[in-house]
Amino acid sequence: MAVRHPIVSVMGHVDHGKSTILDMIRGTEVVSREAGGITQHIGATDVPIDTIYKLCGPLIGDRKFTVPGLLFIDTPGHYSFVTLRTRGGALADLAVLVVDINEGLKPQTIESINILKKFRTPFVIAANKIDLIPGWRHEKWKTFGQAMEAQDPRVAAELDSKLYNLTGKIFDKAGFSADRFDKISDFTKTVAIVPISGKYGEGLPDLLLMLVGLAQRFLEEELRTEEGPGEGTVLEVKEERGIGTAVDTIIYKGTVRVGDQIVVSSVKDELIVTKVKGLQRPKPLDEIRDPTQRFDRVKEATAAAGIRIIAQNLENAMAGGTVRVVSGDLEQLKEEVQKESKIKAELAEQGIIVRGDAIGSLEAFAFEAKKTELPIRKIDIGNVTRKDVIEASNFDNPLHRAIFAFNVAINDDAKSEANSLGVRIFENDVMYRLLEDYRNWCDERKKELEVEKRLQIVFPGKIMILRDHVFRVSKPAIVGVRVLAGRIRPGQGLIREDGRSIGKIKSIRSGDESLKEAIAGAEVAIAIDDAVVGRQIEVEDVLLIDVPEGHAHELLNYQLKPDELEVLEQLKAIKRKEKPFWGA
Repeated sequence: MAVRHPIVSVMGHVDHGKSTILDMIRGTEVVSREAGGITQHIGATDVPIDTIYKLCGPLIGDRKFTVPGLLFIDTPGHYSFVTLRTRGGALADLAVLVVDINEGLKPQTIESINILKKFRTPFVIAANKIDLIPGWRHEKWKTFGQAMEAQDPRVAAELDSKLYNLTGKIFDKAGFSADRFDKISDFTKTVAIVPISGKYGEGLPDLLLMLVGLAQRFLEEELRTEEGPGEGTVLEVKEERGIGTAVDTIIYKGTVRVGDQIVVSSVKDELIVTKVKGLQRPKPLDEIRDPTQRFDRVKEATAAAGIRIIAQNLENAMAGGTVRVVSGDLEQLKEEVQKESKIKAELAEQGIIVRGDAIGSLEAFAFEAKKTELPIRKIDIGNVTRKDVIEASNFDNPLHRAIFAFNVAINDDAKSEANSLGVRIFENDVMYRLLEDYRNWCDERKKELEVEKRLQIVFPGKIMILRDHVFRVSKPAIVGVRVLAGRIRPGQGLIREDGRSIGKIKSIRSGDESLKEAIAGAEVAIAIDDAVVGRQIEVEDVLLIDVPEGHAHELLNYQLKPDELEVLEQLKAIKRKEKPFWGA
């Protein structure tokens, strides 16, 4: 049996240099074309063994390997390692955990280690950005040993200090023993740290050789392939000019051939059953997600490989879903694919709506949302629809009347409906910014809701009718008043100090301006329904706002000003003459 490429997942904290390392190996600039410089989708790169022999020449000598190369997967964060799954577990055979040696471990780095521990995936730590250590002399594409020979002793000592701190943190936070790769005698007991510069290439030969060596020594049996129907994971669905819709796929098991019948996960209820019309494979060292050269047309592809599958009816193929070559019972196979295609995310009875373009993206978002305790009520692939907006508008919690659109469009009718129904749609192709924008919106919205809530609550208030300021005697009575304490608003009832009801404030004006509220010290004109000057009210009468008893209870949750508290106590005294426990 032949030995397949080991699938190597590149993981780590955002902006620690994952894609930059692969760009250096490939000689490409994929990272510069990503939104915000952050990887958003999963890419795949085949690094043939001949390239590794060339790059690692001084380290390898005349040695030869049975491993045919490395298939790197560049992911938008550690969480995609989990979402890139096979029927047997995680898709990756090995992992490179990238850590910025100057920043050290981040929370996502610790979570990455815990995920690798859970899946028992062998991994190497790439301590990146050694070129940023003050005084570092660049030695492009040199081995770590060669690069160190060119450094000042003080720079070498600084690097050793950073590595010492890193190994200590790894043991404290993750429980792993780790050491610099050239000091390790037993790789089954100690995690190897390879100091590198993704920008200039120092240490990359050591990293590549380390991965090939681990695969050769510990994974050779797992990497042996046998003939069988192909199985794969869809990375991305693409519209190709002159070809139609195609799917970029990692084939992790078996073989897929032109003419094979395949079952593909769909964003619709019905799975896609179609035939392979063509297979295209990126050239070695090129990136399937963002290629620089034309793909090669091939008749078949055997695991492990990044491949573009061309077939009919792939428009609704699900990114992050499954591709299986049909062999045997079609219905049973469809049942298996349907089960594998479900988005794994914890949903809540109350929460937001999330729309995205791929299973991996959505599961990754759900992972991040859970960490920030953001509940998700509905999560699905596809554009934001009018139905989503109407559903969100009916959520009880105003902070949940939000829809996240990650790398998908918003239908025109959904946009107009959102504006009229007060639903906020957050649109971005960078996951972290979506969550950031939502947090900022929540902060502002909470302030607005607090203001709205205060407007709904009747607060204590006291006024006095001013002498020589009767503008109309009745229908409605319009009089000038001074607000003695608290605040007054239109729609609120008024009572005399003896408890008799007077009527309601119809409006408040200051000159030609209509006011929503007047506070202590203000002199304004008010219109009072159902009151007649000379009968129910007189000049220099003192009137109180008639606070409903339920609102009096609610006011206990607010920090009332001293004058408001004084009026509330006066109101309680008036009300308790008829109802002894009013407001208690």
